[in-house]
Amino acid sequence: MTQLLATYGYLAVFFLVCVESIGIPLPGETALIAAAVYAGTTHRLAIGGIIPAAIGAAVVGSAVGFAIGWFGGYPLLLRYGRYIRLDERRLKVGRYVFLRRGGAVVFFGRFIVILRTYAAFLAGTNRMHPLRFMLFTAAGAVVWATFWGVLAYLLGDAINRFSTPVDIGLGVLGVAVLAASVLFVRHHARRLEAAAERAFPGPLEHHVRGSS
Repeated sequence: MTQLLATYGYLAVFFLVCVESIGIPLPGETALIAAAVYAGTTHRLAIGGIIPAAIGAAVVGSAVGFAIGWFGGYPLLLRYGRYIRLDERRLKVGRYVFLRRGGAVVFFGRFIVILRTYAAFLAGTNRMHPLRFMLFTAAGAVVWATFWGVLAYLLGDAINRFSTPVDIGLGVLGVAVLAASVLFVRHHARRLEAAAERAFPGPLEHHVRGSS
């Protein structure tokens, strides 16, 4: 990573964060932290350039991931979802839940490894309003990049000891939230199905087309 940063600088940060945000699991956060440490210890990069590069990359990559989910995610699920036990009722529930809590998923997902990679695609697939998505993803990107960038710049190499337990803790929290969400959906399945049906009456495909 150090060699990559020495050679390509801010472009390396932008590329890795952007591609991760699209939905490809590359080490975007690692690149941000490594770049900030590199800037603090060598002064060959400026933290004032690293943070904006990470923010811009996160927003651009997320917009691309959102578009992929918007135009390609739902048609695939509507056609093939039944093979993985995702019938139209469950797809409606998923869309309804994401419609209600999508902002929190997008914002806090920036801090959780798995969600950071796939939140934009899921937001597009579940037809989150584009403007709302961009507001939450931009806010999450600003807080995320500033938090890790400044922290890594100030702590230097010590951030490696700090970031690992934080990532583990956030990962555990993310899994716990996901498990709780699954249990909640199962426990309230009928109520959620009824609410989703009221929100999206009739064939779901009609609503997907109407929001395109």
